[in-house]
Amino acid sequence: MRQIVLDTETTGLDPKFGHRLVELAAVEMRSRRLTGSRFHRYLNPEREIDGKAQEIHGLSLEFLEDKPKFRDVAPEFLDFVSGAELIIHNAPFDLSFLNMELGLLDLPALDLPVIDTLVLAKELHPGKRNNLDALCERYAVNNSKRILHGALLDAELLAEVYLAMTRGQESLVIELDGADSFGEVGSFERRLVVQRADPDELAAHAEQLEQIDKASQGACIWHQSA
Repeated sequence: MRQIVLDTETTGLDPKFGHRLVELAAVEMRSRRLTGSRFHRYLNPEREIDGKAQEIHGLSLEFLEDKPKFRDVAPEFLDFVSGAELIIHNAPFDLSFLNMELGLLDLPALDLPVIDTLVLAKELHPGKRNNLDALCERYAVNNSKRILHGALLDAELLAEVYLAMTRGQESLVIELDGADSFGEVGSFERRLVVQRADPDELAAHAEQLEQIDKASQGACIWHQSA
């Protein structure tokens, strides 16, 4: 299965007030492994950046003025995510900006399956902090380089967090109601698929049991029952 972990940075909190994307990043996973393939662009938002937003991501308009506009990178981005399952933390936020940008170009909204890791985290850890920093700490993912928010770094961290959260599940798609937040993305199906061990993993497991059995002088219960 091809999955794309995606994150954005913006000029402000709400595209309804004219806020735009300033950074867009996506990293590819296949069969729950990062492939090294990625899409990353800084974007000229063609408008001012809110002070609070700039404090979060550190991107200034001066830095972004010579960067491409979203319309310049849209075809490449759409090609990169085509046919994939998206993994996003707080998906309504990022999708609302992406669909707004696509709408400005008279392009249809994204119509791809989406896993919202914030929804998943709240189900797994109700009542606890579930932002990206909290999840990195909970799942022992090193986020020491995350001084400021950055779309590429956050997408890479989220990929590690997602793999730790799902632990061997091939896919877990959370049902997301509320078309208003998602634009035209709509609702998503909930499904759980268990990933079976492949021959190499089974062989490694058998070898480990053999070593335990030898060290315990034949007392390995798992080896006896295997």
